[in-house]
Amino acid sequence: MRILHTMLRVGNLERSLAFYTEVLGMRLLRRQDYPGGRFTLAFVGYDAETQGAVLELTHNWDTAAYELGNAFGHVAIEVDDAYAACAEIKARAGKVVREAGPMQHGSTVIAFVEDPDGYKIELIQKKS
Repeated sequence: MRILHTMLRVGNLERSLAFYTEVLGMRLLRRQDYPGGRFTLAFVGYDAETQGAVLELTHNWDTAAYELGNAFGHVAIEVDDAYAACAEIKARAGKVVREAGPMQHGSTVIAFVEDPDGYKIELIQKKS
């Protein structure tokens, strides 16, 4: 068994695709409209779906925004250098909500960014 994807509902698919591809550097792997159900699925990731877990962005055509609730935590992405990643994300107009630095009760360097719908993405710096 393996994890295939995590699904996030998004209010504006084009805005979300721009964030995940242009700001975080993922690739659009596939996209399919379902006119009968009035929704679109777009899959983004760093590797092919056969190679690693990806994100499924679900856009329900008649829903412009969602309440995130308080149960969802975050999506985690490993980066070589969290400080450089934050600088690059800011340069691409991304929103850094916790600057890179050691986690409070440990030495792992982390940072948090937020996507256009308010989902948190944790950047975790690779251990040397």
